[in-house]
Amino acid sequence: MDRILISACLIGRPVRYDGAGKLLADPRVDRWQTEGRLVPLCPELLGGLPVPRPPAEIVGGSGADVLAGRARVMTATGEDVTAAFVAGAEAALDLARRGGCAYALLIDRSPSCGSLDIYDGSFSGRRIGGAGVTAVLLAAHGLSVFADREIDRLAEAVEIGRRREPDAG
Repeated sequence: MDRILISACLIGRPVRYDGAGKLLADPRVDRWQTEGRLVPLCPELLGGLPVPRPPAEIVGGSGADVLAGRARVMTATGEDVTAAFVAGAEAALDLARRGGCAYALLIDRSPSCGSLDIYDGSFSGRRIGGAGVTAVLLAAHGLSVFADREIDRLAEAVEIGRRREPDAG
């Protein structure tokens, strides 16, 4: 059974920078949780950051640029937290591998988990197309990464995968 790495905030865990969750209320998520398919994580916590924490954005590019050393992850208070974001991404990849994850359902716009959009690094609320550090690393290692607003696409992929499983009837 292919499992799904999921941003812990999407199942309501209070792990976001502001100490909140961002529950994705969807019966498919509930079913996947019941089936034991979900592997929850927060890359920022895995990287050693606390809750709550100052908001952070990628300055100078995207997650790919951070991994290549061309951009940094900075907090709104000016702290460079790049190392924590990279460590969290590496820990997420390890967790995905150990957990048998083929997919990742991640909260969009996050400097870690964003896969469609991220904030532009100006802390002004402007978004740009791009992916966060964890989303880029997971995709580079073969996981199919989906933003929370792409749950229909993920559900289709999971159903196709389910039909290919030996015990699927």
